[in-house]
Amino acid sequence: MRFGLTALFSLAALPAASDPLLGLPIDCTLGETCYIQQYVDRDASEGARDFACGRLSYDGHKGTDFAVPTLEAMRAGVNVIASAPGVVRGIRDGVEDRVYGPDNAEAVAGRECGNGVVLEHEDGWETQYCHMKQGSVRVRRGDRVERGDVLGQVGISGKAQFPHVHLSVRRDGAVVDPFDTGALAACGQDGHSLWQDTIAYVPGGLIDAGFTDNVPEYEAVQDGTVTAEHLPADAPAIVLFVLAYGGRAGDTLRLTIDGPGGRFLAQDMKLDRDQARLFRATGRRAGSSNWPVGAYNGEITLLREGRELDRIATQVVVK
Repeated sequence: MRFGLTALFSLAALPAASDPLLGLPIDCTLGETCYIQQYVDRDASEGARDFACGRLSYDGHKGTDFAVPTLEAMRAGVNVIASAPGVVRGIRDGVEDRVYGPDNAEAVAGRECGNGVVLEHEDGWETQYCHMKQGSVRVRRGDRVERGDVLGQVGISGKAQFPHVHLSVRRDGAVVDPFDTGALAACGQDGHSLWQDTIAYVPGGLIDAGFTDNVPEYEAVQDGTVTAEHLPADAPAIVLFVLAYGGRAGDTLRLTIDGPGGRFLAQDMKLDRDQARLFRATGRRAGSSNWPVGAYNGEITLLREGRELDRIATQVVVK
């Protein structure tokens, strides 16, 4: 699995000598097993803008969201790790992992971070790690940790609608964007980054894809357990679905299926609004006879202004 093949640009500017060098707060490979869903909001008004003047943020967002593709990936266990050496200043555990919504908003009021850890670093710097898995926090207040030490695991506790770790970086209590510490967004220029290694900016991409025999519910797609590796020849339908992030109005999702007899289906879907996370599906219902047996190959391409932003492929075998 990979996310966002096309990066707009990479950050190369190094931190100042007094600034911390940050590593990823999650034990994964960006672009393969995890991705960045949201950045710090750099717009002081009611709008939202990320450090690159893109739209991967929302009003008032104070951190960077490092996400795993599905709840199944979360349940398998993905470690949250310290981005820099420091001392544990605070922890919380015991908040239930569940998708945030109106039915549980009151229960997480005042605990929007969910299960988390706050690390104190030198010169007034601190990092906070939110939405960790219930029961996974493995450090205690006062512990000394090094960069890369395990703090817990990725979860979906608190005010979270997808599994991720939200990393907030602050200095003397003020929010700092680790991708660009300047007062103004970089907007395509190299900003003053705190990251130890260069992280490419990716403005959106494809998270997961698969086949099933009906149009799935969004909750099932987000769970990650709906994909079929095999379908019977008498399946009621052959459906290709895709889960994506950072969709913009005007983007096109191009879905194609090639079966044993050649091109089985092709459809372009244009997005009519911005969506932080979305899924689409297409397929064909069964006719009077069974489906031809063999491999059905699905491919989904995300196009923005005619330019390929990302591509993902999947397969199901009918037998």
